[in-house]
Amino acid sequence: MNLQKPQVLTGLSLFLLSVFAQGQPQEHVYSVKPNLNYLGGDNPRQTLDLFIPDNREDDEPLPLIIWIHGGGWRAGDKKSGHAPSRIPALVSTGRYIGATIGYRLSEEAQWPAQIHDCKAAVRWLRARSKKFGINPEKIAVWGTSAGGHLASMLGTSGGLMELEGELGKHRRKSSRVQAVINGYGPSALLQMDDHPSKIIHNAPYSPESKLMGAPIQKAKAKALQASPINHASADDPPFLHFHGTHDQLVPFHQSEILHQALLEKKVASSLITIQGGGHRLDPSYTREFVLPFIDFHFHDRGMEIQDQTIPNLN
Repeated sequence: MNLQKPQVLTGLSLFLLSVFAQGQPQEHVYSVKPNLNYLGGDNPRQTLDLFIPDNREDDEPLPLIIWIHGGGWRAGDKKSGHAPSRIPALVSTGRYIGATIGYRLSEEAQWPAQIHDCKAAVRWLRARSKKFGINPEKIAVWGTSAGGHLASMLGTSGGLMELEGELGKHRRKSSRVQAVINGYGPSALLQMDDHPSKIIHNAPYSPESKLMGAPIQKAKAKALQASPINHASADDPPFLHFHGTHDQLVPFHQSEILHQALLEKKVASSLITIQGGGHRLDPSYTREFVLPFIDFHFHDRGMEIQDQTIPNLN
């Protein structure tokens, strides 16, 4: 299957899309280069969309923020990052370049294919940093649910050759990232059933078991490898976590223990606890927490985000 030639969507096109999608206009001053294949093949899952601001504050290379979609590793699409409160909200400031990346789902390929794809995408973007005006020393990853898990894996597995994979033409480039925003991602797969949820995570049909290709308790070595908490180390980048205390799909405990593991390694880590919250992020959190977090770490603006417990807005 041949991918269509990438087309650039203008800020006007995205403006109109946002009006229909959100019911109100939003200022979009950026262009999108969609469906760039980061491996040079024909798998549409191994593509990314790149967001370039038209209102850059200066000519200096900009930090890059990468969105990784959720969907239990078996559904979802990079288009979720196009929501106005996600990558567009950051790129519209003129201070960031953005990307939303796809990866192979568990029905096509089992673990560790997903992290191999994500790392290949990071390397591809870093290799083209001059072309796109990216600062290769300031790359953040942001995701929710399965995307939060993969973002956390990128943050904790820097330098682990067993998880680098052999994809793409830029294997000498680093896949390390410099900041992570984790929205309710699993962090310790074998502990998920220790806390109540609507999913029996140890069951053979669970999203985690489908990812492993076997019930997770019978594939413990892979499940441990796929758990960010087992890779936490002192050289990990700053983390910002979000998790609702009433999340019925990924127990709140998953973010609690990763947050604590990072703090024990002296890594900067902040947890936003959403009291009574479920498996979602309110759009307002982007400007209230995400933007200040990356502004602080990438632009030395404002103050560092601290642990907070906030009320559920829904």
